[in-house]
Amino acid sequence: MLLAIDWSKFLFGEEDWQFLFEIGLRTFIMYLIILFGLRLLGKRGVKQLSIFELVVIISLGSAAGDPMFYKEVGLTVPVVIFAIIVGCYRLTTYLTAKSTKIDDLVEGKATYLIENGEFSFENFSKETLAHDEFFSELRQQGVSHLGQISTAILETSGNISVFFAPDEKVKYGLPILPTTFESGACEIKTAGKYACCFCGNVEQVSKKLKHACQKCKHDEWVKAINSLRIR
Repeated sequence: MLLAIDWSKFLFGEEDWQFLFEIGLRTFIMYLIILFGLRLLGKRGVKQLSIFELVVIISLGSAAGDPMFYKEVGLTVPVVIFAIIVGCYRLTTYLTAKSTKIDDLVEGKATYLIENGEFSFENFSKETLAHDEFFSELRQQGVSHLGQISTAILETSGNISVFFAPDEKVKYGLPILPTTFESGACEIKTAGKYACCFCGNVEQVSKKLKHACQKCKHDEWVKAINSLRIR
């Protein structure tokens, strides 16, 4: 037997129909306030968000939510909150423009992930970026091995900037295509150029059961390649 359901309360809660029109008006007003607040943040605030800017946007959204559907919350409160948030944003952007230390503290620093076709593994280990995720970003830019890259930088925005080596300077590098990279092994079955799966260091290795990388001391290797990038 189905329980009796009060569909009026189920759909509209304890509020009467009149409050639905009030909700509509409140939402429209808060929409205009958010739009105006984002306009005050400037073009950078609505482009690629940094951690700081993301905090600002979340704060604005939180301040806007309650007065849209809580009758007891007046519109003056979120307006004051918006003014404080935008004021803090303007002050912080002013201070970051004046001080490099404050800018580094708030926005962070760009990190070199690849230099001369090899991982800067000390920098890479500081970032919460998995190899698979990073390789995926590179493959989308037509990269098949690290020897095609001169420099790769993780920007403060989270984007990855890649500077390619000219064709005549492409060298042997660590392949990043899934099937090739996953074929890495500790045993070297045939002599040749091999790339360390951990740091990308390339060495001429003779046939042996195990060989430690001179750069990072790891011992998993994959056959290095030096093919040119397909544009």
